[in-house]
Amino acid sequence: MTLTLTVSDEVRALVPGFTHLAIEARGLVNGPSDEASSALLDEAARRLAERLDGRTPDQDPHVAAWRAAYTAFGAKPSRTRNSAEALARRALADGGLPRINRLVDAYNAVSVAHLIPVGGEDLGRIEGAMRLVRATGEEEFTTVAGGEETVEHPEPGEIVWCDARGVTCRRWNWRQGPRTRIDDDTTDALFLLESLAPMTRGELLAAGDELARALERVSPGARITVRDPQ
Repeated sequence: MTLTLTVSDEVRALVPGFTHLAIEARGLVNGPSDEASSALLDEAARRLAERLDGRTPDQDPHVAAWRAAYTAFGAKPSRTRNSAEALARRALADGGLPRINRLVDAYNAVSVAHLIPVGGEDLGRIEGAMRLVRATGEEEFTTVAGGEETVEHPEPGEIVWCDARGVTCRRWNWRQGPRTRIDDDTTDALFLLESLAPMTRGELLAAGDELARALERVSPGARITVRDPQ
């Protein structure tokens, strides 16, 4: 069954021009990072450095647009960076990009190369539809702090992704909860690429196509469906 994704009118009104592209992948075989997934990350870091040409990630127009969006719903973009900017900063640092597992490496590589937030969710752990909304503050976000599971609540007005059980990602694409994240046992997954102007539809589609090809590379035989941008 295809997962339903909706964006609330409140979010559309606050941040006009938001577009997302969803990719469903089934029959995946995941596992620890390997030579192929590491090569994707290394190439992405090289492309990022070439794209920025000495600038910092926040000087990129698409990253700047995400910073403005975070400010619009009350977040401090220098303290809680969107996922693309956070990854880009790591890619440029001495330690480089982390190696997580083959699937996460694949979507992190696309995020860094295209400077676009990309997330991945285990389809088997999502309950009901997924919605991008402005939080009331009553929603539950289950995370881990100090090695112990704990429940947080988003700030009222914060933009969050949620399903029928609770928040899956806080501050739009800042922090994903462990409940739905992709791990070595994931076989079916949803990948979400999120764009704002000035990124064009063509650029978003190109990033989605690259992720589909990367998934085929790290998990041959997977059944991959790229949806139309919404």
